[in-house]
Amino acid sequence: MIDTIAPSAADTTAALAKAPALAKTKDPAQARAVAKQFEAVFVTQMLSHMFAGLETEDGMFGGGHAESMFRPMLLDEYGKMVANRGDGIGIADHVVRSLLQTQEVQ
Repeated sequence: MIDTIAPSAADTTAALAKAPALAKTKDPAQARAVAKQFEAVFVTQMLSHMFAGLETEDGMFGGGHAESMFRPMLLDEYGKMVANRGDGIGIADHVVRSLLQTQEVQ
């Protein structure tokens, strides 16, 4: 079986590459956007661990190899939807506060 890349690994790598430039912002709107991205990655990782134990390849409606390839993308989209719906799960608010407090912006 081919190993698949963990959900949002590419997004995480891209976000880490941009992190030094984004971490120095004093703009609350930009800090909120970065915090929402962080929350989406966090939720995606939680969901990937939840779905790791599911075996759906057997049976009449099993997705087979295609399902194992597309599941990480589906979980990534689920993570983005949860983070961007309303207040998400609340992590972004704490991250924004922490970012702005660390940079001494009120």
